[in-house]
Amino acid sequence: MYGIFMQCYVALKLYGGNGFLLLLFLISAIYLLIAEKSVKKKIMLGIIPLIFFVGFLFPVTKIVYVAVFDDGSDTYYRLLWLIPMYVVIAYAACKVVFTLKKAMYQRIAIVAMVSVIAVTGSLVYLSPNITWAENAYHIPDSVIDICDVIAPENDEPRVRAAFPSELVHFVRQYDTDILMPYGREMVVTQWDYYNPVYEVMEKPEIIDAEALLEATRETKCSYIILSENRKINKDLTELGLELVTTFHGYNIYADPKVMSS
Repeated sequence: MYGIFMQCYVALKLYGGNGFLLLLFLISAIYLLIAEKSVKKKIMLGIIPLIFFVGFLFPVTKIVYVAVFDDGSDTYYRLLWLIPMYVVIAYAACKVVFTLKKAMYQRIAIVAMVSVIAVTGSLVYLSPNITWAENAYHIPDSVIDICDVIAPENDEPRVRAAFPSELVHFVRQYDTDILMPYGREMVVTQWDYYNPVYEVMEKPEIIDAEALLEATRETKCSYIILSENRKINKDLTELGLELVTTFHGYNIYADPKVMSS
């Protein structure tokens, strides 16, 4: 039981970041338990959030969750999404401000709260994980340019194309008329799904061109997009494919055999 409790505790710590928001949430929920006069609000914003918080750390909760859901160990942290953390904090802050009678005290309280949040938090735009958007779609320019080349016209049927794994997240966000033999379910490695195109296109260090072509033709891929730096044992144009163009370091190959079928 202690081991399971520690797993829950570690998940809670990771979810809470530097821990300030969790502390602020607990203070806010306890404050509402004491100061809130409305029974309904006290239950919804004080009692129930605290029950969820404590219940998450309770080992039996995780045991039951894992028994019910196949991927319970990986998704248990999502129970924390049920806690209206920011609603509780915001409501408690507003309640504190409006319980003060004088406007000057209210202003001081607001400035103090904003200052505490600013000092204990961090500016997300300085994070190394933040990248500036290249366009209004907030997806890489390379995806847009490639999709514009292979996208069907308005009166044409949808096309299927095999994209490198680093691009599959963005394709459907931009153009739903472009289908793919695999999507993000293959990129998330812990799901451990099988896809014949992914197996030959992504896993080996050097792509077997004939095996790739066999897999893409079986899944009716009209196009294959490969990075110029991707190693392949044979030029795809020697196997009957056409090099349409090269954009942003990616070669776009068309398969006439699939397109004419």
